[in-house]
Parts: sequence; structure tokens; C-alpha cells
Amino acid sequence: MKEIELITKAQDWLATQGIDFAVNVVAFLVILFLGFFAIKILLRIVRKLLDKSKRVNDTLRRFILNVTSKVLWVLLLMVALPRLGIDIAPLVAGLGVTGFIVGFAFQESLGNLAAGLMLILNQPFKSGDFIEAGGHMGTVEEINMMATTMNSPDNKKIVIPNRNIWGSSIVNFTAHDTRRVDMTVGIGYGEDIGKARGLIEGILQADERVLKEPAPVIEIIEMADSSVNFAVRPWTKTKDYWNVFFHINRTVKETFDREGVEIPFPQVDVHHHGMMPPSES
Repeated sequence: MKEIELITKAQDWLATQGIDFAVNVVAFLVILFLGFFAIKILLRIVRKLLDKSKRVNDTLRRFILNVTSKVLWVLLLMVALPRLGIDIAPLVAGLGVTGFIVGFAFQESLGNLAAGLMLILNQPFKSGDFIEAGGHMGTVEEINMMATTMNSPDNKKIVIPNRNIWGSSIVNFTAHDTRRVDMTVGIGYGEDIGKARGLIEGILQADERVLKEPAPVIEIIEMADSSVNFAVRPWTKTKDYWNVFFHINRTVKETFDREGVEIPFPQVDVHHHGMMPPSES
């Protein structure tokens, strides 16, 4: 009897609502079908716009396309599901509450995501740059939406959350093609300043890696306790910075030794004025 009742109810339902249900299913499928092609067209347009922008790199482009695709599909389902008699109002409300809870729980991750977006948009550095940021120094290997990976000078892999980088000062040592090499060279107080300056100038002129423009600076910067200090500031290409730095320091020492120019070291003069005579007992 129960089977007969179920069959009868099914027949009644098909007779009264079957046609409407079939029409709604067809409408649902048509909406999904048309929406699928509409989303593809919109994503193609967004991709072309992003490709034309010079401020959008591959990481940001993939992120924008991924988010846009998901948002469009959610909107499409919100339009299509009511055709099947599904009330999406409670679902939307539930998503709002869930979104608030998830946002609170993952606020640090969202902070890294926002910082990553700012880094990619502003581009204070790129892969291959040597930077100091977030308390670390190294060559940038990868920038994604959550963290930045660097390789330290002693070959250690460093992964820094983006919020730590964006929230601190960023020093990009390779942002420009040229850099100034800052050095200090000290000579004794009894040495000839003109001679020492001429020797340093000759060393800089002999090095082809030292740029003629801007012209190097060789001037006295300090009267120290044990020495007269020159500020030696030549310019060179960024890629030659350390080679020039090491070479000039070594050559200055060798040249000064050969020419008899004293490079002093810290010392203290003790003046002895005699001892008190022994007391008579």
C-alpha cells in the first residue's frame, strides 16, 4: 500500500508541478551555460587589461584573475539557484557571519595578503634585487601574496611574512645602475695631506670600474684622535660595488706602505712626570 501511495503522490506531483520543475531545471541549466561563456569573456577582457598594465606582474595577475573568476561564479550561482526553488537569503546571511569569523581568525594571514598586494602594486623591489627588509638582508628569490623569500649572502633561505616587510623600512641596494662606494682612509698627523690625497686620486683614476661622472670625492672628513681621515667616495656600477670596495682598500694600503705614508692605529701617549720620593720613617 505504501508503494502505491508513493507512486500516486509522484504522479500527482508530476501532473501539477512537473512541468514547472522541468522548465526551472532547463532555465537553471541555460543560465549556467550562458554564464559560463560570459565569465570566460569577462576573464579574457580582464586578462588583456592586466597585460597592458606595466605595474601588474605575473603573481598579481594570477591572483586577480583567480579572485575575479570565483566572484563571478558565486554571482552566477546566486542568480541560477533560485530557479530551482532554493532560497539563497539564509545562505548569504550565513556566509556573512562565516566571513566575519574567518576574517577574525585569519587576520594575520589577511594582513600578509594585503601587504603582499601593496608590495606587488608599488614594486619597491623585484626578484633578483638585493635588499634589506624585515630585519633581514639578502637577494629576493620569490614574491607571492603571503610571503617573500630571500637568499642571504651566506646562502640561507629566509621566508619573511609580507606584513613584516611592508610595515618596515625597505632598502633596495640594486634598484639603480650605479652606487657610491663610501670609504674612510686615515693618515698620521705628521703626513703630507696633499701627497696622500694625490696617491688616493691616482688609485681611483687607474681603476676603470670607477666612474668619471659623478666625480669621486676625496676630502678630509675628520680630525680623529690618532689620524686625519679622508672621506673617499667614488662611484661605480652596482654590480662592481664590492669588487671596487675591496680593491681600493687593498691598493691604498699597498701604495701607502710603498710611498712611506703612515696609516696610524689607535694609541695612547702616557707622560711620566717622576715618582714621589719615599717617605722617611
